[in-house]
Amino acid sequence: MTIRVDFRTTASVLGRVLRYLAGPLVFPLAVALYYGESPLPFLVTIFVTVAVGVSLERLDPEPQLGVPDGFLFVGATWLVVPLVGTIPYLVAGQGTVAAFPNALFESMSGFTTTGATVLNDISFETHSRSIMLWRQLTQWLGGMGIVVLVVAILPELGAGGAQLVESESPGLELDKLTPRIAETARALWLLYVVLTAILAALLWLLHHLGVAPGMTAYNAVAHALTTMPTGGFSPEARSIEAFSPAVQWVITLFMMIAGTNFALLWRVRAGDPDRLLHNEEFRVYLGLMVGVGLLAGLLLYAGVGLARDPTNVSQIVGDAEHALRQGLFQAAAIVTTTGYASMDFQTWSAPAKYLLLAAMFLGGSAGSAAGSVKIVRWVVVVKAAARELFTTGRPEAIRPVRMGSEVIDEDTIRGVQVFVLLFVVFFGVSTLLLFLDAVRTGLSLSVLEAASATVAILGNVGPGFGLVGPMGGYTAFSTPSKLFMVFLMWIGRLEIISVLVLLTPSFWRT
Repeated sequence: MTIRVDFRTTASVLGRVLRYLAGPLVFPLAVALYYGESPLPFLVTIFVTVAVGVSLERLDPEPQLGVPDGFLFVGATWLVVPLVGTIPYLVAGQGTVAAFPNALFESMSGFTTTGATVLNDISFETHSRSIMLWRQLTQWLGGMGIVVLVVAILPELGAGGAQLVESESPGLELDKLTPRIAETARALWLLYVVLTAILAALLWLLHHLGVAPGMTAYNAVAHALTTMPTGGFSPEARSIEAFSPAVQWVITLFMMIAGTNFALLWRVRAGDPDRLLHNEEFRVYLGLMVGVGLLAGLLLYAGVGLARDPTNVSQIVGDAEHALRQGLFQAAAIVTTTGYASMDFQTWSAPAKYLLLAAMFLGGSAGSAAGSVKIVRWVVVVKAAARELFTTGRPEAIRPVRMGSEVIDEDTIRGVQVFVLLFVVFFGVSTLLLFLDAVRTGLSLSVLEAASATVAILGNVGPGFGLVGPMGGYTAFSTPSKLFMVFLMWIGRLEIISVLVLLTPSFWRT
């Protein structure tokens, strides 16, 4: 037997990723200098990334990744980059992330755009503005995909870049916008940058128009950096609840945009807006999200959506705009796996909470920054089930499964069914493990809270219920549970199969 993976080649390309990671670190470094904060956390990280990156690059000056190398590279990148992301937290030594397990949790949550946090005190009294901005920036870097960015700036990866992007990016298949994969990657990142800039400008403009108190230039940039990647980190302890209704409506719109297939958005930008209406996945995505939002808003409006009356939103019952805004905002935040909160939905009644729990399994469109199962997979599963029921009664019938006008091949259908099955199995087993560890450590955690924490972590949603609610966090979990959740965030971001293939003996040997 021979080893199928070229470790030197994989390490060399990983070195390039680390070297280029030094570039984004200049942004929080500049913020630290502007506010008179210590630049040391970022100087140290830049030195480490450049030194280690250059050393790894020398292992293979002209790397050519094969298929096995590509899978290993993608999996390793999404482990090593979050490890590097812990360095600013550890060097700064501020708050709960001064401890390595917490720093790793926060960094992995950032890069995977999960939005779950172990920060006990989200404030500038405990954490510097530059460290908080680094926290935001990790989500922005992870949203469109680190490997997609690498392919965009390293065209020498050639045809192998397509396999890398498909291994990292959400969805059933890569939708090429141009003949060359590097050009497609650059197009997607350009759209991502432009949308982020537009959102930041809009939020800042609302502040200057006097309808968004507190939405300073810093907050506008910080929230744009975590809305477009559907991340959900906020430098405000109360998340988006801290801002005006105008801000909440704008962020709701951009969360919906961020959960849409970016390739579809690119074609709309190129002058083909009809694609939105004709795209079946987008219609189902928008319909489900609006449906969840309207139902949640109706429950809140009627008063049956609240288990207890939160003092700061006591007028929500009977207030149509307020109820609709809260319902649509939380529906968008959950379905797109952004994880923001415009109010403490821990105060919602059991029916409203179960509605949000179900929405956590939906996810956004394929090819978007959203996590979880994804709408397109649910559409395929439902259509395949309907086809099975139809052909059971009519064995002679031939009925293909279609997405729009396109016929979905049987291999793709099987792949979708396997993914959904694995997601459900991981959800069930992980819920049990987290609940048992909570019992072992004496942590008060109900089954519902354990289930919401699991799907929030595995689906990269962020907040759950109870202890891990939108105004809470994951600090109280034991170190083994936190490390297990780091693993769940990792496999959730890479959509399980790309990671599990690395654990099979046949992957490593011929």
